[in-house]
Amino acid sequence: MRRNRALLFALSLVVSSTVGSGARAADWPAHPVRVIIPFGAGSATDIIPRIVFDQVSRDLGQQFIIENRGGAGGTIGEAAVAKADADGYTFLAASSAHAIAPALYPKLSYSPKDDFAAVGIIGNVPSVMIISPSKGIKTIQEFVAQAKANPNKFTFATLGIGSAVHLAAERFRLSAGYEAINVPFKGGAEALTEVIAGRVDYYFCPIATALPYIKEGKLLGLTVSSPTRASLLPEIPTTEEAGYKDSASPFWIGVFALTKTDKAIVEKLNAALAKAVTNPEVKAKLAKIGADTPPMSADAFEKQVQADFATYADFAKKTGMTLN
Repeated sequence: MRRNRALLFALSLVVSSTVGSGARAADWPAHPVRVIIPFGAGSATDIIPRIVFDQVSRDLGQQFIIENRGGAGGTIGEAAVAKADADGYTFLAASSAHAIAPALYPKLSYSPKDDFAAVGIIGNVPSVMIISPSKGIKTIQEFVAQAKANPNKFTFATLGIGSAVHLAAERFRLSAGYEAINVPFKGGAEALTEVIAGRVDYYFCPIATALPYIKEGKLLGLTVSSPTRASLLPEIPTTEEAGYKDSASPFWIGVFALTKTDKAIVEKLNAALAKAVTNPEVKAKLAKIGADTPPMSADAFEKQVQADFATYADFAKKTGMTLN
């Protein structure tokens, strides 16, 4: 009799837990949701989530409040999310820099791999390798030939170690097989100014930032870092099209939940994100900044992120890249 009572009690706990979980997912979001961006305002990692979550707020009838928590390559903001409750009311909107964080920061207080689960991708933003026309270089093949003939004579702009533009530059450099010097800047505007002036040789710049200068003839685009050609610069070949194997450096922006978040909530938000990025007005806004926005299931995005963790761990070893 006691065994039967214990069994019934355990079964009731399972049933009530399942029903409660379903109810939470059905009612979610019942109050405002926080979305933490681990970088400062104004970058693509900030602009794209703001555009997308503005539409998600309308579609779901609840506020999604964007909060910038920049610093330490995005790890300060990510740590804040890792410490939050896994109740579906705190999410992370991060860039592909999320995937190299474990390699750069081996002593993190949280695990980017284990503490977060992918919800959905909200944008792919290609970088274009730009150079001043005054350098007299017309093609990417010509550039590589000169760089190989003059080791460490060429300089390239980045926004610091582990930034998306740094990863794009280093992956291309390793594939092409030449040596060059990294010149880090605090912001993209300063980096752009130095490349236009010819004081720094080249820069893998977010495409929307570089586009006006390319059109004005102040800069020349040699190649793009994305796996496929950029819609805003369809005439410029990708690094792999140009013949440099394993040189593509996709720059994605996606949304992450804590791993213990109710799966039904994750799926509900994934569906809302997919609906938002296919909204004609949202697509038009994202297209203006060069963002490609293909909807992707949570599982498919998770597989991509896990593959990137492995890719960047190997990449960090090859380059000796670490920060602590």
